[in-house]
Amino acid sequence: MNDTIAAIATAHGTASLSIVRISGPDAPKIARRIAPAATLTPRLAELRTLYDQENEAIDRGIVLYFQAPRSFTGEEIIEFQCHGGQVIAQEILEATVAYGARLAQPGEFSKRAFLNGKIDLSEAEAIAKLIEAKSVDAARILTRQLQGELGRFVDEVRDALLRALAHSEVSIDYAEEDIPEDLLKGLKAQLRTLSDRLDRIVESSERRRGLIEGFRVAIVGKPNVGKSSLLNALLSYERAIVSEIAGTTRDTIEEEIRIGTHILRIVDTAGIREASDRIEAIGVERSLRSIDEADIVLALFDRSRPWEEEDEAILDRLVASDKEWIAVLNKCDLPRRIEMEKLAPYAPVEIDTLENFSQLPQHLQKMLDRYSLDEELLLSGNRQIEAVRRAQREILAALAPLESGELELFSYHLQEAVRALGQITRPYESEEILDRMFGEFCLGK
Repeated sequence: MNDTIAAIATAHGTASLSIVRISGPDAPKIARRIAPAATLTPRLAELRTLYDQENEAIDRGIVLYFQAPRSFTGEEIIEFQCHGGQVIAQEILEATVAYGARLAQPGEFSKRAFLNGKIDLSEAEAIAKLIEAKSVDAARILTRQLQGELGRFVDEVRDALLRALAHSEVSIDYAEEDIPEDLLKGLKAQLRTLSDRLDRIVESSERRRGLIEGFRVAIVGKPNVGKSSLLNALLSYERAIVSEIAGTTRDTIEEEIRIGTHILRIVDTAGIREASDRIEAIGVERSLRSIDEADIVLALFDRSRPWEEEDEAILDRLVASDKEWIAVLNKCDLPRRIEMEKLAPYAPVEIDTLENFSQLPQHLQKMLDRYSLDEELLLSGNRQIEAVRRAQREILAALAPLESGELELFSYHLQEAVRALGQITRPYESEEILDRMFGEFCLGK
């Protein structure tokens, strides 16, 4: 990390401002070439003329100096805040390279912050997820992680495991002595409590993943129940083709909408029935797969038509699944012909997609808001979830050898649990794995 890196830290496109960031030992020297009049007083914003490598004026912008080690990366950092657009920031970036910087890799600024001890991995991942957050609640949760909430929890669990490990190691050193009965009971109770807590966190995190990524909502039903009309009504424009011909929708259509503070990825699917040709069969197969992949399913039934085998098959599939789903009765403006006893236990929401469907977004919002009320810690990605799962498995695996007095094996499982949790904050990982993880970040971060 002896070289100096540079990148545009704002999104590409036209905007009022763009930021070019430099980090590394040569950052001040490069800044004095681009902004000769800058004093580079730490944390003082200076309005200066910025020049390219040909000494031609590029822009008049702000120069900010963050002196090592009191910077995001722990290194010397310079930020140029210039007028936005397609050209100016790129010219400044080219000037930094001409004066000795190199273009940063995705996530390299955050990687340097981690390697210099400014942030741990949980905080680094919170930065990346905060940029992608799909709801206000997710942003708040990730901000708490950025302030070290997840790291403190990992330290707390790690300390508890190390205390248990210390008891085990002492008992191994004095093998002729039996473990006191009260100590044995205390260790087992403590480990079971830790295992239960980790299990709740994993379950809650998987259920609430949509807070960060956006909840996936699939609209399913037999042909001609109004699935595409409902999608169009939710979007407030004609996205899907609507006709009275059964099987008009042959493939899934996906769009994003906002309901309350949540972003939803709404998926309109092909009608589920016995397919009449190969193309329709593929569409039906994708519809069934959408149920499995969805966080919430909107099961649409036609209120104006009698209950049919296709309705029964869809209802049976949803009842047998572990999915959250809402029964929706469409076409409530027409005379009712459906047998209500089939759906009555599921409190169906009655709508008319052409006139009145406001109850459905309200119902969805209440359901989604419940996820926000869950006070369990939120793991922000698959890597963190798998690390906690592995730690929990090792804790449970340690109980049997503890009971039988095989303390060396007990200690081994606890050490593996500690190692698994360490992968959330500061892992025993190779440089290659770190490169892969930080490489998923955006440029300039």
